[in-house]
Amino acid sequence: MTDDNRLESRAERFRAAGEHAYGNQELMKLFQEAGFGSRVGWGNKPALLVIDMAEQWVTGKDETGEGMFTSEHRGVVDSIVQLLAVFREKGLPIYFTTMAFDHDANEAGSVWAKKSPITEKFGSGAQLIAELERRPSELIVNKPRPSAFSGTHMLAHLIGQGVDTIVLTGVSTSGCIRATAESAVDVNFHVIVPEEAVGDRSPRSHLSNLLDIDLKMGDVMPLAEVLDHLR
Repeated sequence: MTDDNRLESRAERFRAAGEHAYGNQELMKLFQEAGFGSRVGWGNKPALLVIDMAEQWVTGKDETGEGMFTSEHRGVVDSIVQLLAVFREKGLPIYFTTMAFDHDANEAGSVWAKKSPITEKFGSGAQLIAELERRPSELIVNKPRPSAFSGTHMLAHLIGQGVDTIVLTGVSTSGCIRATAESAVDVNFHVIVPEEAVGDRSPRSHLSNLLDIDLKMGDVMPLAEVLDHLR
């Protein structure tokens, strides 16, 4: 078989593999054959990042009356609460993020604000949901962009704590979770994403982006496996 035929054969197999979604084992196998999706595993010291679990996006308790999630968000919150309990028990670092801007969203920048008009609704009062029970020692990082590393001191805090592994949770999978995962692996962190502890408005977008994260940025794994390792 010629090289051209091999490439065409692989392309046909990708087309036949079905939806680009986490859980599609046939597609995952094809990507692994092409050199993607190896396991990275854990480093020596993990930190928990809880991304944007604020009232505005999770419960819909803001002036828009629209939350980040459908009714499926309950499982995401419960999963994060379980992880928080273990990290607190072990004395491991925990960081929360939120987004907040001035009234006219000037801090967001004109292009970002134009692309995402919802930015103007964030305001300056993004409060974490009560179930998280944030401790005073657990830092809140206010980020101006989807990535928790963009325009923040997150990297300095993690380096200062000797962290080499990030357990990444929160919302949304296609936005801030994906952006943070990419930034983290760019600076050589191990990235662990418990699949039940992240969520998105769109179930299809959630699964598609989980697959991309698992292939190129970090290890997506069941919550139970993450908890077992931490314990």
